[in-house]
Amino acid sequence: MLANLDIDIREGVDFPLTESDLVGICETVLNEEGVRRPCYVSVSVVCDDEMRSQNLEWRGVDAVTDVISLECERPDDEDLAEGEPCELGDILLAPGYISRQATTYGTTAADECRLLYIHGLLHLLGYDHLEDDEATEMEAREDELLRLVKTDGDIDHVTITRHREGQQP
Repeated sequence: MLANLDIDIREGVDFPLTESDLVGICETVLNEEGVRRPCYVSVSVVCDDEMRSQNLEWRGVDAVTDVISLECERPDDEDLAEGEPCELGDILLAPGYISRQATTYGTTAADECRLLYIHGLLHLLGYDHLEDDEATEMEAREDELLRLVKTDGDIDHVTITRHREGQQP
């Protein structure tokens, strides 16, 4: 098993995915990205108020958002000894915000959570979307990975990474 997850779903926060879903998605992403080293990922599922506070602290943005990724190490880091586990980092998800966003994009809350969890994992693995070419690459990878995980229905092409500057609803 490549993925070792520390999952914290805050009390009172409704989350449409199971811990098993999170582990399976993480395993799929790591396998498809060619990661062979065991990786640790912390996943926190938080309310909108906590996400807003974390967004302000980590990104200097005083607004709620759907996902935040905080990278620690990369699996290909030359400083890691052979076979040493990699501390990939932390992912924070705000399912309340994500659920409202799902309506905007015509997806289910669960599928939007799957997409944004994949999005967060890709950030931990070095993907970004600051430039158009990077965003196009990341969107294509999100499309490919979404096809490999169980979804509620057909998810069209991601079209716009939810986090391109100025694109969030």
